[in-house]
Amino acid sequence: MVTDQIADLLTRIRNAQNAGHPTVSIPASKEKLNILNLLEKEGFILKTLEEKSEEGHPVLKVMLKYTTDGEPVINAISRISSPGKRMYVKCTEIPKVRGGLGVILVSTSKGVISDREARKLGVGGELICSVY
Repeated sequence: MVTDQIADLLTRIRNAQNAGHPTVSIPASKEKLNILNLLEKEGFILKTLEEKSEEGHPVLKVMLKYTTDGEPVINAISRISSPGKRMYVKCTEIPKVRGGLGVILVSTSKGVISDREARKLGVGGELICSVY
């Protein structure tokens, strides 16, 4: 049993890209789908598809994105908050990743949004992960 579903999602993406796989399957949940849709919108992954696995459980199939040289688009993806230590910040305290080149996903009252969007809307929340 996995206790941190988001960390498992990020680890599956990281491992699949390090191995050069074109896709990765992830057990489905609404929160994971929201995170993957945001990563797709920010240009870090190609596409997310919902499917049923052989056991009948819903699965998200993620198509990973690579450069023309075959290098993964995601250089680093890491969890910020964890179930044991949640990181909540105000909109003015949201850090920038690599001088704005990366993205921090923030869980807010408006849903899961990027750090730029959170600053623009003036809302804070829980820092989920950073991607660059």
